[in-house]
Amino acid sequence: MVDIAEKMTADVAELWNRVKSGQREGHYYVALFGMRRYDPVHLVDQIQRGFTYAVFERFQRNTELPYRLLAQSIEIPERTLARRKESGRFEPDETDRLVRLSRVFARAIELFEGNAESAREWLTSPARALGGRTPLAFASTDVGAIEVENLIGRLEYGIPT
Repeated sequence: MVDIAEKMTADVAELWNRVKSGQREGHYYVALFGMRRYDPVHLVDQIQRGFTYAVFERFQRNTELPYRLLAQSIEIPERTLARRKESGRFEPDETDRLVRLSRVFARAIELFEGNAESAREWLTSPARALGGRTPLAFASTDVGAIEVENLIGRLEYGIPT
């Protein structure tokens, strides 16, 4: 049997090690972008500047979400995403949606104790508690993301949903 740690990318391992050690201060979920500064001032500056396309690609590698699904999840048409690849940078509002998605994905990784594959499967499977929608689709708005995070919290503590 393959050890889960062997399948983790370095960025997922960074996130999981912080969670296991109780170092949840700051916005540690941006480790999924390859970032290692978690303070809010730095993150807001990065969002306002817009992430580079390379950051998006790194997130995709870490989550293994299909390109099309990732584009849908952050509400960017594929043609616009192709333009972002050419220009090399995302707009601030697009970056903000990507950060929201990373927060939800990180919470799912926590729920599945570091297993990004199980997190991805759960996020892309319909959930009765979310009206039959997938957690990933439900998290496309801020309110929806909060509800998905609340659902994860209930599941962590064994509270019926």
